[in-house]
Amino acid sequence: MAALSVPLRTAAALSSSGAGSRAAADPSKVSCVRSTRSAHFDCSFPSIAASSSSARNIEPLRAIATQAPPAVPQYLSGEKTKVGINGFGRIGRLVLRIATSRDDIEVVAVNDPFIDAKYMAYMFKYDSTHGPFKGSINVVDDSTLEINGKKITITSKRDPAEIPWGNFGADYVVESSGVFTTIDKASVHLKGGAKKVVISAPSADAPMFVVGVNEMSYDPKMNVVSNASCTTNCLAPLAKVVHEEFGILEGLMTTVHAPPKRLLMVLQ
Repeated sequence: MAALSVPLRTAAALSSSGAGSRAAADPSKVSCVRSTRSAHFDCSFPSIAASSSSARNIEPLRAIATQAPPAVPQYLSGEKTKVGINGFGRIGRLVLRIATSRDDIEVVAVNDPFIDAKYMAYMFKYDSTHGPFKGSINVVDDSTLEINGKKITITSKRDPAEIPWGNFGADYVVESSGVFTTIDKASVHLKGGAKKVVISAPSADAPMFVVGVNEMSYDPKMNVVSNASCTTNCLAPLAKVVHEEFGILEGLMTTVHAPPKRLLMVLQ
């Protein structure tokens, strides 16, 4: 197992284009800090204390923990959102699993240069975490999988620019290879005919969004975005609630998961 510890920053600062969230991470601009003594360790630990909003002239923020998530928009014409997946690892397979359970999303193509169609079918069908796939899956040939009666094109291109997403009808591409994580690298999918790219990992320059945190700041003009860390973005909505209600100066989180292939290659 691989453990990764990273600093936890304020959830509201996930997006580089988010409004006014960075100021909240500045200790001089959040509620005052006091020390509380521990009866067990006879030492002082910092804790957040809510200061008077009138004294600081700050309008207190209130989290709405029970707010319902935004509804998934449906096309009036009944058309499905056509999706392509680059990288059929943990996240790529889960994206496909979720897509098979929805009637508004259809995965039309999957690209992975390291896995053939037979192994894709095996890995997709048997999942030690989520259990076996309850639908039907068949290997038609080396370039086609059939899942629940619907055919999915399989390719094995190393260069994403060579994947003809447009020919497959894929408007959106989930970049889940863990390799093409910048705007420049992920944009090569657009050359193949894709209209939008969603990176399933943190990006150095692409705007990052987490549903329940800052998705409302998404601009339709953005063609490449990141869904932040696929293994840790679930922490963001919780951190947002705590930050807005009490304030977060700094934190630490740890995620434990199986080592990715690129780490195994380095260790070898």
